[in-house]
Amino acid sequence: MRYLYILGTIFFTVYGQLVIKWQMAKGSPLPDRWFDKIVFLISMFGNLWILSAFAAAFLASLCWMAAMTKFDLSFAYPFMSLSFVLVLIFSGVFFYEPVNLPKIAGLVIIMLGIAISAQG
Repeated sequence: MRYLYILGTIFFTVYGQLVIKWQMAKGSPLPDRWFDKIVFLISMFGNLWILSAFAAAFLASLCWMAAMTKFDLSFAYPFMSLSFVLVLIFSGVFFYEPVNLPKIAGLVIIMLGIAISAQG
């Protein structure tokens, strides 16, 4: 049961990243001038999907706080690397971003690192 806190953190983090990418890709490009950039980014708060991504970040934080009551940081934090794995996989599936050999090799190294650190 306590691992659900880590899983929740990862799920909500990945959800937020994917939704923000999806919604930002649908819109216009980021303006060049600083003031226009700020106005553009603030205007995105009117997008309910973007708001859901921010809510997910908040929920991820709550899950992480709960996980910190059950695990040592040095044990739990390596599991956060799974968000890199999931984002890479889903960015290939949903956004057709390249998933090439160097990225796959990096994921394998990350997974090995998680497996090794989880033993300690």
